[in-house]
Amino acid sequence: MHMRTGLVFGLALAAASPTGAAWAEVKLSGAFVADATCPATQAIKSGKNPGNISTDAGQSYELLAGNKDAPTHYLIRVPGADPERRWVKVDCGHVSGASTMPTARAPADREKSAAPASGKPEYVLALSWQPAFCETKPGKTECKAQTAAGFDATHFTLHGLWPQPNGNFYCQVAVADKANDNPAHWQDLPPVELEPNTRSELDQVMPGTASDLDRHEWIKHGTCYGKSQQEYFSDALNLTRAVNASPVRDLFTQKIGRDLTSDQIRAAFDSAFGPGAGDRVRVSCLDDHSSGRRLIGELTLGLTGPIGQNSSLSELLLASVPTNNAGCPKGTVDPIEFQ
Repeated sequence: MHMRTGLVFGLALAAASPTGAAWAEVKLSGAFVADATCPATQAIKSGKNPGNISTDAGQSYELLAGNKDAPTHYLIRVPGADPERRWVKVDCGHVSGASTMPTARAPADREKSAAPASGKPEYVLALSWQPAFCETKPGKTECKAQTAAGFDATHFTLHGLWPQPNGNFYCQVAVADKANDNPAHWQDLPPVELEPNTRSELDQVMPGTASDLDRHEWIKHGTCYGKSQQEYFSDALNLTRAVNASPVRDLFTQKIGRDLTSDQIRAAFDSAFGPGAGDRVRVSCLDDHSSGRRLIGELTLGLTGPIGQNSSLSELLLASVPTNNAGCPKGTVDPIEFQ
């Protein structure tokens, strides 16, 4: 899910649609990152949507094709959907992945850890505003447990730390574990083994551990980090802690129930981590259809450089490439209660 180097993607020759549609598919490589909750349909014209599948804001999906050279829709793969190949409108999100490959890599290549083009380690740190996430996922165990006094009412929560480039997933992961990597089967993934203090903090800072999100994050992203489970989650927690101790979190808590702009958020990062830090931040929103509100769901931070126990978030941010796309221009900071 790369917002910085992720603006180039490969095109291949148009191919006939396997669904027999009148248009030709233009094959793409890279990923589609959803900025909102949008229908993911089996067909463009009819809008047929088996399972009533939608994208999750901030989530990355494998990008397969566009419906034409200047696409109005992207074909993506939605794990766990039936069928998995789904069409989404292009304005639902953005394309990422600095791949110049005209076609997808062979399956064997996907098992290897790819190096970013810069030659330096690059990452995306994804931080959620949990009340907004829970507005669209009220049935989740962690969402049922929300309280006004809880950590996630007033702090950013950890979604994940993602080694780049995009597509650097599932490094040396067993086929069975990859097959189980969808939310309905996360409990079947191997448990994450952590020191007691780290486990306690992770369960607080990543409420999704109640739904085994930690198992998913390790299998998909952590296996490509090059360190142990303990180091991977410790590093991610340290970075999250730095944001929660900064004026960025203060801004969000002051604006609960009100709107914030991406410009305000980026300015807060400049204040907290140095001029230009905000240019490495992207805002994702989601639509709460029950209330008609557009909510700030996630911040993704571009980082460059080795991450260690004493790494400076400011240095990691400022070493990365700025992104011209700030993402969602404005959204509401959702209160903890269901609206």
